[in-house]
Amino acid sequence: MSAMITRILSEGFRVFFLSAGLYGLFAGGAWGVWLAMQSGALSYSDPTYAMSPPMWHAHEMIFGYATAALGGFFLTAVPNWTGAPDARARFIMLAAFLWLAGRAAMWFSTALAPWLVAVIDLMFVPILAAKIASQLIKRPKPQNMVFLLLLSCIWIANLMTHLEWMGVSDTTLDTGLRAGLVTLCAMIAILGGRVTPAFTRNAMKRAGAPESSWPVSVALLDKASMITALVLPISVLALGPGPVAGGVALILGGLQVLRLSRWRSGWALRQPILIALHIGMGMLALGLLLWGASLLGFGSEIGALHVLGIGCVGGMTLAIMSRAALGHSGRDLVAPFPVTIAYGAMALAAILRWVGSGLGDHYLTVMLLADGFWICALTLYLFAMWPALAGPRLSSS
Repeated sequence: MSAMITRILSEGFRVFFLSAGLYGLFAGGAWGVWLAMQSGALSYSDPTYAMSPPMWHAHEMIFGYATAALGGFFLTAVPNWTGAPDARARFIMLAAFLWLAGRAAMWFSTALAPWLVAVIDLMFVPILAAKIASQLIKRPKPQNMVFLLLLSCIWIANLMTHLEWMGVSDTTLDTGLRAGLVTLCAMIAILGGRVTPAFTRNAMKRAGAPESSWPVSVALLDKASMITALVLPISVLALGPGPVAGGVALILGGLQVLRLSRWRSGWALRQPILIALHIGMGMLALGLLLWGASLLGFGSEIGALHVLGIGCVGGMTLAIMSRAALGHSGRDLVAPFPVTIAYGAMALAAILRWVGSGLGDHYLTVMLLADGFWICALTLYLFAMWPALAGPRLSSS
């Protein structure tokens, strides 16, 4: 047991991808309990957190679950980008402790002063950013340094939520939550735009597909997408979720459609570990188009936000975490069958939550169903990926 714990805490992908799965399962379960109380299926009891349950749920999915996935990704990917040494176990344990302390402070926030909850919750991202900055400086490429700007946006967005809970402001909570979500989407637009065509191209090459059929990345589209992805969270932070942000979201969504159309998604259907990336990027495009339209007065904003939150962020984190865990633990890049089902369950959760936003009397029932599919997806992920996250590294095959 002690060897397993030491192993988990020794590598960023292990501790944070495991934490993301466990916390996503916990937060989804807690949200489901609250929904069941609203439906009368369970008797009501007061929560241990100070904010309303919907706001706790939104905050913890964005700044709890997703930041754990970011921590695992950056602590694993940045050393590969730069040739810098991996983070030491001591730093990984410190970072994991700060992330967990933030989650505990939010859960027990009725017992703590709001300023103390904010201080504890806001410590993790700066520590993570400082570590990856020290690694990125070894090879300071602009296309990688932009993630420091986006991590700053995540931190500012989280600060805005706490400012309203502390009573310093009365207008920053909704902006902070939306800015945090679209910052995650901006990271996915940039990172997913790199890895999705690259991984598909590599798989097609190994399979002997002719070069003329490989995915095509258009430099102009990629640059336009990166610039627009950076502008989107900044516009939300500066101006709030209004017509300007809506227009930027529509442009970025359109760019994602154009990019995705050239990435051979049809061929990727043969490999679940690949098609999960394509589905995540498709959800990004759809969610941005729906959200942009909603800010201009067309359609449900809540439905659109959940396409982004569940379909894009949930789907892409599941795809990246499972792929990275397999690869960095020396296992074949083939999604285990339960993980394949998890990819589908996550996409279905997003679709149900979007459809449910317009169903009126059946809204709560569909929300419970969507939450059930979220819980199913993360349960299957944890079950199937446990050997890769907690077990010893295998020899490369």
